[in-house]
Amino acid sequence: MHTDGIRGTSGRKGAVGAALALLLTTACSAATTDSTGASAAGLPTVRVALGIDASYAPFYLAEERGLFKKAGVNVELVKTEGGPAASQAVTAGTAQIAANADSTALPLMVTDPRLRALGVFQSSDRYLKVVLRNGITSPKQIRTMASIGGLGLYATHQYLLHNGIDPDSVKILQSSAPEIPGLLERGSIDGYILYEPWAAKGAASGGHITARIGDFGVRYVQWLLADQTWLKDNEDTAGKVFKAVAQADELVTSDPEAAAEASDKQVKLPVADTKKVLPEITFAARGIDDSDVTSSQKIVDFLLDQKLIKKSPDLDTTLLKGWYAQHTK
Repeated sequence: MHTDGIRGTSGRKGAVGAALALLLTTACSAATTDSTGASAAGLPTVRVALGIDASYAPFYLAEERGLFKKAGVNVELVKTEGGPAASQAVTAGTAQIAANADSTALPLMVTDPRLRALGVFQSSDRYLKVVLRNGITSPKQIRTMASIGGLGLYATHQYLLHNGIDPDSVKILQSSAPEIPGLLERGSIDGYILYEPWAAKGAASGGHITARIGDFGVRYVQWLLADQTWLKDNEDTAGKVFKAVAQADELVTSDPEAAAEASDKQVKLPVADTKKVLPEITFAARGIDDSDVTSSQKIVDFLLDQKLIKKSPDLDTTLLKGWYAQHTK
């Protein structure tokens, strides 16, 4: 999901560059229209940037079931490696809407204050898991971990603190999700915290799953985000996209088999693996509320303390309380 900078590590520019390269390749493989144009069916076209894992099953299912078109909008799914690459697509103008976790989006809102969180489409305290290398039987033995940025880094710090470990005493390497299980298998790291399928891949290649993020008080929400410059003229269109995602959320919950099959068709995720992890995620769409502001402030305080951001985003401006209820009727 995530390639934000990590203090004390190198390779940030290379990782972000790789993410953007993947993003641009994916975007260029899609049609070049945007919401200012129209599809063949005469519907506004919107590119939605998102990652490739089971947490995005509502988008895959909505696409397979034609829910976006039924809502009155043509959606092109721009599939990225996840993490900040999704919202960076919105900032770059290669997508109009992004799906990102709160911990990942908040630092991006500092560098791009036009980003707006429209609402929540899923949440979980179970989907991300702690994977430790075989032979590591206690967190006290950990000397090196790998982390994706955003949510991954936040969860890594909270895990260490929960176990009485100063995060500054552990070397935290920045990497992308697909690379991390290999680092564990080679013995380059002692552990990591990731979502599926990368947690299971680590467990199958020299590691074991020892905890879920909820075990140490971490929970994330995934937002739909848009750039305010685009949003101000396209709120009706954005609302149609979110309405379709909300309908798909309900279908994922009631028919995980169909969601798993759609994920396989869209991004080649194995059906059995997807069905296994979907119950770990709460798929329910809602508006931004006071609890989101409180949890976001906690994340921002962490980012400021780690000097990963220089100032706080304006949460009263960037988190659009009331938008979901108004625009998804």
